[in-house]
Amino acid sequence: MPFRSISLVLLASLLSAGAALGGEVRAPKGVVELFTSQGCSSCPPADGTLRDLVVQGDVVALSYHVDYWNYLGWTDTLSSRENTERQYGYAKTLGRSGVYTPQAIINGREHVKGTDLSVINDKVKGLNDSGKGLDVPVTAAMRGDEIEIEIGEGKGQADVVVAYFTKRQQVEVTKGENSGKTMEYWHSVYDVQSVGTWSGQSMKLNLPGKLMGKSKKDGCAILLQTSGAGGEPAAILGATILMAGRKKY
Repeated sequence: MPFRSISLVLLASLLSAGAALGGEVRAPKGVVELFTSQGCSSCPPADGTLRDLVVQGDVVALSYHVDYWNYLGWTDTLSSRENTERQYGYAKTLGRSGVYTPQAIINGREHVKGTDLSVINDKVKGLNDSGKGLDVPVTAAMRGDEIEIEIGEGKGQADVVVAYFTKRQQVEVTKGENSGKTMEYWHSVYDVQSVGTWSGQSMKLNLPGKLMGKSKKDGCAILLQTSGAGGEPAAILGATILMAGRKKY
């Protein structure tokens, strides 16, 4: 292959990776939610897999730090009771008696161990092939000082859920099972809010842009998510991502 052709191919690859690193997911194939902990010795490989999914750029990838391993000697600096409650909600939806880390929930419908990238991608593909993918279009954009969310038509009823996250951060762990390690985390969720209800008809919502936070590292995922009888999270019908400082994804 001529040098010029090789250079163009390399440039295209770098541009593609750069877009993914920036959080762009134009038409996501699925939603992957990783439940992890800084105090879990099995979690660092899964945190790396989550990063790979972000770089891959074709799914909405989110990381939720749980608090039930904090007793092991290190309090996860990104953990929250709300993240733990979300994972237990999924356990109820999936008919499970307990939770574990690292656990990846796919489209709110199935779970796998969060360390294996190929298994996660196969599960996303399998859900799409079986009609359990993201069938309802969801887009988001910054319009002046507001976040504008548009949702298309479909069947059923679901909540419009916004998960706010920090794009990338490093944490030095000084105690516990990962003592002495500097950990890197991507798309760590720090707040989840239900902002509306969708009933199958196309709709538009506007939210205050200040909710994205002042840091340009921050972003949010918009999930069109059904819920169980007790309000627990269930199947996700559509999703997108919006990064602070970006116009539309």
